[in-house]
Parts: sequence; structure tokens; C-alpha cells
Amino acid sequence: MATIERLDETTVARIAAGEVVTRPASVVRELVENALDAGATSVEVGVENAGLDLIRVTDDGHGMGRDDAVLAVERHTTSKLSGVEGVERVSTLGFRGEALPSIAEVADLVVTTRAEGEGASGTRVTVEGGETGVEAAGHAVGTTVEVRDLFARVPARRESLGTPKREFARVSDALSRYALAHPDVRFRLTHDGRTVLSAPGTGADVDALLAVYDRAVAGQSASLAANDEGDGGDGDVRVAGVACYPSVTRASKEHVYVAVNGRPVRDGDLRAAVVAGYGELLPGDRWPVAAVRVSLAPDAVDQNVHPAKREVRLRDPEGVADVVERAVREALSTADLARAADVAFDTETALAPAESRFEDLSVIGQFRGLYLLCEAEGDLLVVDQHAAHERVNYERLRAAVDGAVPSAPLDPPATLSLSTREVALLDAHREVLEAAGFRVEPFGGDSYRVTGVPAPLGRVADPRALKDTLDTLLTGERPDDPRDALLADLACHPSLKAGDALSRAEAAELLDRLGECTQPYACPHGRPTVLRIDEATLAKGFERSATRLG
Repeated sequence: MATIERLDETTVARIAAGEVVTRPASVVRELVENALDAGATSVEVGVENAGLDLIRVTDDGHGMGRDDAVLAVERHTTSKLSGVEGVERVSTLGFRGEALPSIAEVADLVVTTRAEGEGASGTRVTVEGGETGVEAAGHAVGTTVEVRDLFARVPARRESLGTPKREFARVSDALSRYALAHPDVRFRLTHDGRTVLSAPGTGADVDALLAVYDRAVAGQSASLAANDEGDGGDGDVRVAGVACYPSVTRASKEHVYVAVNGRPVRDGDLRAAVVAGYGELLPGDRWPVAAVRVSLAPDAVDQNVHPAKREVRLRDPEGVADVVERAVREALSTADLARAADVAFDTETALAPAESRFEDLSVIGQFRGLYLLCEAEGDLLVVDQHAAHERVNYERLRAAVDGAVPSAPLDPPATLSLSTREVALLDAHREVLEAAGFRVEPFGGDSYRVTGVPAPLGRVADPRALKDTLDTLLTGERPDDPRDALLADLACHPSLKAGDALSRAEAAELLDRLGECTQPYACPHGRPTVLRIDEATLAKGFERSATRLG
């Protein structure tokens, strides 16, 4: 068991200054990190009135003896490093040595704790109004910290806070981030006596995701893992976590959770790496739901660059981002991304991820000239024929673009009027457009003749697709390779549309080609191609038991 030591002045000078306690959520963060650093496998957080009246954090960590408990409420004392060199190699979540005394300055503080081998009696340290009291107290091995009347002695600070609902939302968000960063720790959060979060601590990322979200989200996710041994030890990068399928998206990036060495952080580069791992599967204005844990050697990350400990500085940020992107990409490339259908029966929806690449599908028919109805292993699959055809066309275009996409000659050629800006784009990107299958030549003034258009899979694109493609190049909202956005746009034009009739043989051929795609479960714009409705969902809707026919 580590002992509490006073820091020397040099070390104190190296530790970042800044207020520790700004709102109830910051108190919860400090106390939870202390619990985790103490080796806790269970952390219970109870708050009343959003934490203003009471914050209680109980853990089953190694606890403290009497002398250490008294030192813990003094400034600049810590068990987490022993000298200035330790600042550069922090292997814990917190080390400033000022969290408890800072809390005691703005609230009444009670610390009750017992270390292993201390017998039945533990220690209670009370700090009220600057006065410290110490007494014996019964307690299991571990520590309980109670913070009462937060900011009661600093009314201006209390008045500057948000509404209780908003402050509790921050507390809930903070604990959710720790639950996702530490799936092997049991977390429980109660508010005014009501349990609002309960993570089981099984070690499975999907179980932590289920606790924070719901079954509809957790049931559509893939585990991810990647290792990079770096330069023989200090450069090792380990990535683990869970990424939801691209059909599960949110409007905010706040649902992309990243933790570095156990600490939840808001790192823009690592979040961007997670999104990059999805490639073209996401709609442009949506963010995924993912929880990614990065583990590095202590000297590969500086934990002490932000007063609220929300940011870290990585020694090799680009290298770490590459491993994160690869982990997400590989997880999604091997996962089945068929989205389970949300069928409204006023019953719970059964979630059943598909397990095949359409090899054993049986085409039943077509609905409204847009959806293919198929049977697979007793479940009903609904395929959006336009989205599916877009995906097939896109991957065929991608495969052919380095050579030349098949171009269908137009006889007679189509004539289009192009604006000055469109002409400039045409001249600037002529090589890419020709590789994509367009054949365009001047026809006098602002008129141009389109003599050939892309023809993937034998379906000929509308000549007016040229103007849409030029618009895509104009926006600038595209990957570094402009062909990606261009090809995604091109793939749409010759694809099947609503009302296009397909025979069962044609439908089966489309599904076979979709099954050959690298990412068959989303169109190039990120929309899902396949929904699965399992038999149990239908049975509930018809109030009968699910029985599979042999």
C-alpha cells in the first residue's frame, strides 16, 4: 500500500495551477479518480439536489490508515508520485494532491476510510469551517467521502451554476464517461435516492455501453482492438473499446468517447480518428456512437496539461490516431452492419444482427417498387434496392477509377449549358471526370456536348449527372481525394430508383453483388441498405409464440 508523502517545493512548482472545484461534476470527477487510483472495483456515487446538498462517493479500494487519512486533507500531499521526476511519468488518474483540501474550502468534508489490516476500526476525518477533526469509525476496507453544502460559503459561485437539472446532467455525463473508460469497474449513480446509472463491471465494453445507453444501441455495436508495439516498449499503443454500427448516429460529437490511460478526455484528434475509421459509412452531418480506450506508456502521455484534467498531450499524436483509426475500421469491416428494424407494435423490439453476407437469401418479392423482401434463416430482411445498388455501383466505380470506368457513348450527344464557374471546375478536374466515365467537349459559347457518361453495371447515367458532379466538386466538403465524394455522387445516378421493377432473378443478382462489397450494409452516403426483422418481433406483434418452421 502506497503511503502519503508531502511534496517538495520543486515538485509543487511543476504541478499545474488552477481551480479544482468549479461545479458538482468536478467534485465527482476528482473523487471518482481517487477511488480508481486506489484500485476500486466498485464505485457508488450518490448525490442530492444535483450535488449541492450532498455528494457521497464510496469505493472498495485499498483505503487509508489514520496518519494517511489526516495527511490527505492537507494541501500538496499525495500517494501518487514522490518527486519531480514522477510528474513526467504519471501512471495514475490524478496527482495534484489538492483535491480534498480544495473541496474542503467550499464545502463541509467527511472522509471515512479503513485500510487492509487495520482491524475493525477505521478513521473518520472531518473538515468544517477550516477545523479538522479525527476520530475512530467503523468502515469496510475502502473509502467514503461525503461533501455537504457545496458552495454554501461562496454564494456567488453557487448562483453562477446552472439549474439543478443541468448540473446533474453534467454529473451523469461525467460518471458515464468513467463507466465507458473502465468497463471492469462497477459504477452506480443515484440522484435523490433514485438509481439512474448502473454499470455491472463485467469487463465487457458492450455491457458498459448498455448501461449508459440502451439495448437498441448496444445491440448494434462491434468490439474493437488493435496493438502497435512501436519502438520496443515505450511506444506501445493499445486500443480497445466498442463502435456502434453506422446506422446508430447522433447529431453531436459528444457521443464519441475517448479515454487515455483510463482518463476520459475530449481530444479532437482522437475523435477525428474514430470518425475516420468509419470512412464513407457516415452521413456527412452525423456522428457515431463509440467508446475507445487508448493505453500508452506513462512517459508517452503528459497528464498535467489541463487544470481540470480534461486534456492530455501525447508524445506521438499522429501515431496514436493511426492505431485508433485502424482499430475502428477493422472492427466495422468484419462486423455485420445490417440494422435491426424498429417495428412499432407497442412491444419491445427484438434485435437480431445478421450473420451472413446474403449467401442464403431467398427473395420473396418487391414492395412499392423500392424494397426487396427476403428470407434469411427464418427472419425477414428488407433491402432498400436504391441504397444497395448505390453501394454496388460505388465500389465498382472505386475499383475501376484507376483505369477507366466503362463509359456509354451517347448518340446523339446531349448538350448542356455550363456556367463560368462550372466550366472552370470542368477544366480543373477533367482528368478525374474522364476517369469516372464522362466524355465532354466544347460546343460553342457556354454549351458543351456530353458524348459519354458512366455506365457501371450496364445502367447509363443521366447526362445531367455531370452538373451534379460539378456541384460536388464545388462545395469543397469532400475527403482529401476528391474522387471519393465524386464517385459517391456518381453512384447514385445510374442506380435503381423507386418504381423500378425487378424480377426475382434480377433481385437475386443485385443481392449477390451487394454481398461481394467491402461494406455492404450502408450506401456511400451512410444510409443503411438492409433491415432485419426477426421472427420474435413478428410473433409479439401477432401475440403468438415464436416458432421456426423446419
